[in-house]
Amino acid sequence: MQVVTQLEPGNYSRSLQGADHGDVGVCLILVEAPPGSGPALHRHPYEEVFVIHEGEGTFTAGDEESHVTAGAVVIVPAHTPHRFVNTGDTTLRMTTIHTDAHFQTEWLV
Repeated sequence: MQVVTQLEPGNYSRSLQGADHGDVGVCLILVEAPPGSGPALHRHPYEEVFVIHEGEGTFTAGDEESHVTAGAVVIVPAHTPHRFVNTGDTTLRMTTIHTDAHFQTEWLV
């Protein structure tokens, strides 16, 4: 068993890359996005799963757009351009699961 207490900090997130912890087969990002924030359009060669814990946001994946709130799970297929924006008035808290041991992101803008 491993207990990880120090996650890699980001702009409004903290992350764990599975490859850095015994080649665990996933990567995680704990997101705490303030209103109006979110990443630029990007894609991955694997699926990404978003578990919304608190707040609300608008997700774009390919040609689809969905407004989601706490309790929703968003699944983005591999190779699909996607992004999210916190469209609420409070912090958007969610966990993103990358189904690979390494982060692999292609930024599209």
